[in-house]
This record gives sequence, structure tokens and C-alpha cells, in this order.
Amino acid sequence: MAIDQAELSTEQVGDRISLLFSFCLLRFDSELLRRYDNRPESYRAQLLDDDGPAYVRVFVSILRDIFKEETVEYVLALIDEMLTANPKRARLFHDDSLASEDTYEPFLRKITTIDDVLDGLVKWLCAQLKNPSHPSRAVQTSVNCLATLLKEPKVKSSFVQADGVKLLIPLISPASTQQSIQILYKTCFCVWLLSYYEPAIEFLATSRTLPRLIDVVKSSTKEKVVRVVILTLKNLLHKGTFGAQMVGLGLPQVVQSLKSQAWSDEDLLDALNQLEEGLKDNIKKLSSFDKYKQEVLLGHLDWSPMHKDVNFWRENITSFEENDFKLLRVLITILDSSSDPRALAVACFDLSQFIQHHPAGRVIVTDLKAKERVMKLMNHENAEVTKYSLLCIQRLFLGAKYASFLQA
Repeated sequence: MAIDQAELSTEQVGDRISLLFSFCLLRFDSELLRRYDNRPESYRAQLLDDDGPAYVRVFVSILRDIFKEETVEYVLALIDEMLTANPKRARLFHDDSLASEDTYEPFLRKITTIDDVLDGLVKWLCAQLKNPSHPSRAVQTSVNCLATLLKEPKVKSSFVQADGVKLLIPLISPASTQQSIQILYKTCFCVWLLSYYEPAIEFLATSRTLPRLIDVVKSSTKEKVVRVVILTLKNLLHKGTFGAQMVGLGLPQVVQSLKSQAWSDEDLLDALNQLEEGLKDNIKKLSSFDKYKQEVLLGHLDWSPMHKDVNFWRENITSFEENDFKLLRVLITILDSSSDPRALAVACFDLSQFIQHHPAGRVIVTDLKAKERVMKLMNHENAEVTKYSLLCIQRLFLGAKYASFLQA
């Protein structure tokens, strides 16, 4: 769009464009903008390829020196179009010819405070984790950024408020490729940073974070991954019910196994020792029923000794009446929701044990609508699930009087 100086007036060209060009004529190379403005993308691309840093200098100078809202919006739109068409043009802002200029300052000046900048960045990173704009690089880049930014208290707060913690949880899983190992490490590093921040800890306590961390540390051979997970677990050990949950998830045995391996990192060895001692203290505090309760509430059922211990059921059977048979209700929920054959088998077996040992067990389990759930599992593809669902149904039909004749 060729414009002579005589044409530059608000009435003729419009307030925004005239103000932009009047400043350019006074201070910058107006010919650059004359050639660039209102041109097809292909034409602009060629100009940027030929003299990109010069155009960046003009854009940045206008943003630095002009405060009129319409002009700022116009120049930002030009920059946005330039980067949207080719994100690699961001390199133009780092060209050696611009080394003496602070190319970021004009952009930051447009935002009220540095907190606004951080809030906006955190929201963008969360959006990338939720809906990645690139199939392989978006998540990795976002996690890498968070691993640096979450060292700042303000960012921790913004991240939790943006509900970002839950976006990290799916990334905590055993890794197989170098890229996924790096993403896993950085994700666990983020969780370690969050383990120092109470509002984040509250969320970690009610999510599947702990079982996932333990699964990772059980299967990982990368020392840096094991180290950051163990340090995280050590931080969480004395927070709320984490200690009891760790015992229920079998972490003491995992720690013993890890201690037998040859690690070179002194911090890791020290953290393992501290974690082991802390877990021992938690085990001392927990009764067998406390351990059982944690196992059920976590939904992480396994054949720990208490399940088939007759004395456990005889001594604790009335404890199942607490909170309107809450534990029985959770066991029945596990039958509906779990895809783990071991958990399904143990839940069926525990219901059969309750039927056998509680005087009103048959009536209570029937009233809680467990029979239909258990019967659906009698045709399960897993033999263990089939076995214990059948046992549960048999005891449910026979009642306590004859249930003792059925062997598990």
C-alpha cells in the first residue's frame, strides 16, 4: 500500500494507520512498513526471509514508543500473523543484530505485573497439557517449563488454582523410550516441587498420585527417576494419611528391594534410609484393621495375610459396622468399578468372609445389593475371580450356619 506523506491524516487513512505511519516516518524506515502492510502472506514471507530482523526492530520499536491502544493492537496483530504463519520466525527476535535491544520488554510492559505474565503462561502450559498443539513436542516442552517455573511460590499457586495438578497425574507411568523417560522424570520433578506446597498436597492426597509414583519406582531403572520419586515420597510421608497409604500400598517392601540395589547417588541412599525408618514408625502405629481399611479405601486389594487370617475376621468383624458398613460398601463399589482381576477376587473373598463371620452377614450383604454384582463375576475370564465369586455366592445362599463347610 503506497502512501505519500501528504496523505497521512486521520480523516484520509484512519486514526490507527496514520498514527502508526507518522511515527515510522519520524523514527524508522517507513519503506519497510510500506512494503509489508496489506500484502499477501507469500509476499510478506519473502520480505521476512530477506530482512526479518529489520522488521522485528520496527515492530518492537513501535511497541516500545507508542502507547495508543489501537496502534499497539495493530502491531501485535501483525506480529501474531507473522508467528502463526511460521512459528520458527520467533528466532528473528534473537538475531545477533538485535543483541543490544531488549526485545521482550515492550511485550511485558503491556501487561500490568509480572504476576499477570506468570498467570498467563501457566494457563497456556495447562492448555498444552490438556490439548497439545503438537503431537510430540507440546507436552515435553510444557513439562520442562513447569519443572523450572514451579520453583516459584507464585507459580505453584497459579498452577494449583488452574487445576493443573490433575494434568500431571496421567504422565506418571512407567516409561519405555528416552523421550518418555525424560517426560516422566520432569513430571516427577514437578510433583516433588509441589510436595512442598500444602494446597497441592491436599490434591495429591485425593488423587491416584501415590499408587502411580510407587508403580514407577518399582519398575524404573533410571537412577534420576528413582531418586526424585523417593525424595517426593519422603516429603509426603508425614503429611496427613500418606504414611498409612504407603504402608497399605506395600511401599516398605519396595524400599527394601531398592536398598539392595547398587545406587551411586548418596542423596538417594540417604532418602531410602529415612523413608524406611518413617515407614516402620507408621507400621507400629497401625493395627491390622487400620492396614486393612487403608487397603480397601485405596482400592488396592491384594492377598496380604490378613484376608485369609481367621483371627483377623473374628477379632475385627464388628469394626465393619462402622459408618453404616462403609468398608462393605467400598468393597461392593470395587466390584463395579475395578478392572484389576486381583482386586475383584479379593473383594469377593472378603465379602464371603464377612458373611461367614458376622451373625447377620448374609442379610447385610443382601441388603447392600451385593448379590447381583458378585453373580456377574461368575463368568469372568479370570479363574481367580470366578473361584471367589462362586464362593461368595455359595456362602450368601447358605448363610453363616453352613458357610464354614466351604473352603476358600
